[in-house]
Amino acid sequence: MKVGIIGAGRMGEALISGLLKAGLVTSDQLMASDVSEARRRHVSSTYGVRCVDSNLEVVKRSEVVVVSVKPKDVSGVLEQVRDALTSSHLLISVAAGIATSFIAKVVGKPVPIVRAMPNVAVLVREGMTVITPGPWAEESHLQLAEKLFGSVGRVMRMPEELFDAVTAFSGSGPAYASLIVEAMIDAGIRVGLPREVAGVLAAQSMLGAAKMLLEAGEHPAKIREMVTTPAGVTIEGIVELEEGGLRATIIRAVTKATQRSKELLNK
Repeated sequence: MKVGIIGAGRMGEALISGLLKAGLVTSDQLMASDVSEARRRHVSSTYGVRCVDSNLEVVKRSEVVVVSVKPKDVSGVLEQVRDALTSSHLLISVAAGIATSFIAKVVGKPVPIVRAMPNVAVLVREGMTVITPGPWAEESHLQLAEKLFGSVGRVMRMPEELFDAVTAFSGSGPAYASLIVEAMIDAGIRVGLPREVAGVLAAQSMLGAAKMLLEAGEHPAKIREMVTTPAGVTIEGIVELEEGGLRATIIRAVTKATQRSKELLNK
């Protein structure tokens, strides 16, 4: 399998790293392109992958093409390479807010398309990627996309009409979690903990809770109940969080972000 990555920024590099570490491809089976000479040098020297300035060359030498550029650049990139795309390719887009119908319209011929929404945690191979089939995509194409993104985290299928919610929830999720961790660090400092210690305690607490949810299958409420004893320490903190509207604020944040995702799509 020959894989081409158009756009070797953070997301593109994360995929390159994940695919190589998982052994899904060798460096000879992987090719990338980027407009930045500095990025091309970095990717080539770090991963031993050929990284060029020609998107067209990447498509011609690949069976799977991942478009990992900014949403505003997707149309231009597709126009550059569409003549080289064939029904034998699998075209995967990770650009936020770009519908598969738009991609199909620009490409203008039957090329299997899969849309993917990974989040930034793919950088540490703990990402959450949601995929959906576009025109001409079959089960085999979805399975291949799952295999690729499975090298950098978890993968889930969702209908495309839910992708605005996915973007606002999973795509933005690491930012929400980081804000909470940042607040916990400040709280730790306020009660006397050194910043470095507070940072490790907060991050590890989040990681541990996440693993209990995902690996042990625990319900969030059960984890909360495990550490909440009558007239204890935890319940005092939870009362403050509830009175401060943490739960409702998070719900409103995701709702607003979903609305914004829809607005951007309609521009």
